[in-house]
Amino acid sequence: MNNKLKTIFFGTSQFAVGVLEQLKISTSQLLPEIIITTPDKPAGRKLRLTPPPLKIWADENNIPTLQPEKLDDIFINKLKSENWDLFVVAAYGKIIPQSILGLPEHKTINVHPSLLPKLRGATPIHSAILGNEKETGVSIILLDEQMDHGPIIFQEKFQLYKNSLSELPTENELEKQLSILGGQMLIKIIPQWINEEITIKEQNHNEATYTQKLKSDDGLIDLSDNPETNYKKIQAFNTWPKAHFFQNGKRIIIKKARLENGELIIDRIIPDGGKEIDYITLLK
Repeated sequence: MNNKLKTIFFGTSQFAVGVLEQLKISTSQLLPEIIITTPDKPAGRKLRLTPPPLKIWADENNIPTLQPEKLDDIFINKLKSENWDLFVVAAYGKIIPQSILGLPEHKTINVHPSLLPKLRGATPIHSAILGNEKETGVSIILLDEQMDHGPIIFQEKFQLYKNSLSELPTENELEKQLSILGGQMLIKIIPQWINEEITIKEQNHNEATYTQKLKSDDGLIDLSDNPETNYKKIQAFNTWPKAHFFQNGKRIIIKKARLENGELIIDRIIPDGGKEIDYITLLK
């Protein structure tokens, strides 16, 4: 593949940033001409209007962005005004209609952080950590209108831990590792895909499992519960909604913990409205 592809990248989260960062490191030929991401949203205690992570990355790398509220006919007509080679999607957060998916010459492919058909949906990384499996992975699929449903182009496995659950990564650590893997996979398969050298494989839809959207109270833990269950929650919810418990009516966020000999050891916490401290300080 000698010529730069004319592509659009759809994405929103830090996972999408990690994927694009790999393309940037490898070759400018695979970087998109336009990035389509979600609109800015209020964030933080002061609810300041904040761009999504991929918009920040795009601005830093001088790539134009579009942030449509709706993928409606007006927006679709904008895309139709030019000819495109390929669309790539990674953690965009919206269902893309077929009228967009079919626009590029080589269709639309999606990078999903699980071994599809397992863990379809919005929270595959959290769900992999909360589950009892030792491995997850990344799937690149030909995207259709149904959620994570299209045929598989390429997959690679990723080991969550080698020896014991104590090695389980946090959600943001696993997100970063899988985004790197996903970007490296794209670098490998896009030239083959463009040259029609890949045979796609239909997913076994009877084996599909689905993830759930997170709620703010999902991070609440009972310290008397099973230590391994609590540890998985702490690792899975370290970004949001954050594993927490209540003491004297105050919310205590668990920032860092570990498993030792089957026992949960809490190292660092953030008391409600306070700064991060050692857990032992709270016990004094």
